[in-house]
Amino acid sequence: SYALAQVGDNYRAGATGPSSYDCSGLSMMAYRKIGVSLSHYSRAQWSQTRRVSRSRLRPGDLVFFFGRGIKHVGIYIGSDRFVHASNPRYGVRVTSLSEPYYLMRISGYGRVVR
Repeated sequence: SYALAQVGDNYRAGATGPSSYDCSGLSMMAYRKIGVSLSHYSRAQWSQTRRVSRSRLRPGDLVFFFGRGIKHVGIYIGSDRFVHASNPRYGVRVTSLSEPYYLMRISGYGRVVR
């Protein structure tokens, strides 16, 4: 719910809020609000999660993008959608996992291990 409340906020590289975020800053702060510590970089967050299949995604799982290299992360919210700090043009928004741009760039899915 924290990440969804930030929809419409700006994207800024390295930002962790309260009105601007980068992708991993948004997921880090959303998890911090529920008492879970995540690193600020998407590759580090990848290493802090357990792999799950797309068919087993649950709200709160992290979705990672850009093929072989982890360079972007979002938070799955259900119904094939995720919330993320996308880029400077769009900021924080909700996107479909089936949107062709992201569908072609999925690296994998992870569940944060508490």
